[in-house]
Amino acid sequence: MIEFSAARGPVLFLDRASVLDIGKLFVAGRDVSPGRAIPDDGDPRIDHSLEGFLFTCGPDHIRHPEPVEGASDGSLYPLHGSFSASPAENVLMECCGDDAVCRGEVPVRLASGGHARLYRVWRIDGATGEVFLEDRLVNDGARPFAPMLMYHMNLAAGLLDAGTRLQGDMLEGGSLPWAFGEGDGGVFCIPAGEAGQAEVRLGPVAALSGLTLRVRFATATLPFLQVWRNQSAPADVLGIEPASHRWTGRSELATRGELVALQPGEALDYRLSFAFISGE
Repeated sequence: MIEFSAARGPVLFLDRASVLDIGKLFVAGRDVSPGRAIPDDGDPRIDHSLEGFLFTCGPDHIRHPEPVEGASDGSLYPLHGSFSASPAENVLMECCGDDAVCRGEVPVRLASGGHARLYRVWRIDGATGEVFLEDRLVNDGARPFAPMLMYHMNLAAGLLDAGTRLQGDMLEGGSLPWAFGEGDGGVFCIPAGEAGQAEVRLGPVAALSGLTLRVRFATATLPFLQVWRNQSAPADVLGIEPASHRWTGRSELATRGELVALQPGEALDYRLSFAFISGE
């Protein structure tokens, strides 16, 4: 893990062995990642990723396994795609004024046999403490593939309380309790809006001195917001997940023209940011 921080903002630990994703993340001295309070999906690489604050799902599949199109051997896209456990290369840490910057590249072999490369830049604004992620996904293989991406931002739900709410223009009524739905779990996936940038907030969190988590993301390539929670012991986690595709099967997405091929040499850009802010 690489410790990454600036004069203001959280302290991140970036996982060089898995996509430069975020493992532990400390806010006001407290780790907000769920750790082992996660469901066991039977895939060690995903268990490892789920323990952290943010992991990247894709770039060839999101959600649960489905058959690889045209494969005669019955092969499946792996759980949450091929990214997890892909190590980063050419990692560079630098300071740009008060900002902290970490750059890296993540090569990944796709389940369909193709190849892609992620060019990742993390930046922490040293004045505001906001954390920015800029990703460029390039098809550097010899065959086209349909890119899919989802960012799982997982929080230890044990930190949340009855006054903590989800807030965002894309939500019905603009707000709902963090423990939405009934029972010990729930999930929804909705359009994030058409303003070019979506914003969702989670807070205030009394255990974090009343801070609110604010997440912003570019809707050109992440047009959906998925939120899930699981309080089925020993799990106790809440996930905020900007996503490229709505929650339905690959065959339906393909039939409706929602799986668009990225040709060799082509690229897509993804953007998000988050900050723990006061006074919300």
